Amino acid sequence: MTRRELDPWIEGYLSYSSDVRRMNGRTVVDIRCTLKKVCEFTLAHRPQVPLWKLSLDDYLGWLAHEREKGSSESVLAKQLSHIRGLLDYTWRSGRSDRNVLDGFSLHDRLRKSAPRALTLQEAKLLVDACAGRSRPHRRARLVVLLLYGCGLRTSELCGLDVQDISLEREEILVKHGKGGHQRTIPVPTGVWTELLAYLAERGGKHGPLLRTQARHRRISAGEVGEIVKSAAASADIADTVTPRTLRHTFGTHLMDRGVDLAVVASLMGHRTPNETGVYLHVLPGRAEAAVQSLFDDDKEET
Repeated sequence: MTRRELDPWIEGYLSYSSDVRRMNGRTVVDIRCTLKKVCEFTLAHRPQVPLWKLSLDDYLGWLAHEREKGSSESVLAKQLSHIRGLLDYTWRSGRSDRNVLDGFSLHDRLRKSAPRALTLQEAKLLVDACAGRSRPHRRARLVVLLLYGCGLRTSELCGLDVQDISLEREEILVKHGKGGHQRTIPVPTGVWTELLAYLAERGGKHGPLLRTQARHRRISAGEVGEIVKSAAASADIADTVTPRTLRHTFGTHLMDRGVDLAVVASLMGHRTPNETGVYLHVLPGRAEAAVQSLFDDDKEET
């Protein structure tokens, strides 16, 4: 099935996002889906009016329509961000007088909920569930260890090559992080030992770090998900566990140990404070304790 083309100006913006801003391909696809959805809505309600000429009321009508269809506030907030990017692009290019969504946000309406994270005991059970002498067991164990011990996104894990492992510095180079950003992650000692054993067994100095069993092709996100799902079932963990759960567990456990928020953000490849700030909500009393410590210091000095 061929991809449906949008307005040439919108296609130009998508190309700009991909080629100039170097946005992740999956993100560009998500933006395309959002803009296509809005175009279909406006075609029925405001035909012949391009997106950058719509009023705020038009977009409020679209939001109401999407809510009736069951879209969550978090999904709508993400889609508004996609539209806002296009409107900002058209405004800066002189194609419109202003960005009607500038300053408009749904984030204040969103309830900040703690991301699902495993306890230390559950994390240990998950790793132990991958114990075994076969190559598939050892590969599954490494997948779980890298997701939990290094906080990798699934796409980052799948994209790792053997040459991304620095034997001298005992760290991993993530070349294809979110938004095209790179970062290095120090590997914990326990994970490093398993990684070295895997590299020795795998052999070779190039190519995908994690490969399929049959044709030695790069492992897919779907296979990573199945590995984690199978390990969770073997560990008898009742709740749903996904690769993202392990990434959230990495961030949560770092925060729980008092690691500085900026360090957590750097390790996880976050680009904004909001991304890391969510982990504050799984640690009740952390912010209050930090503020109270100021007065505790004053007491000690007196």
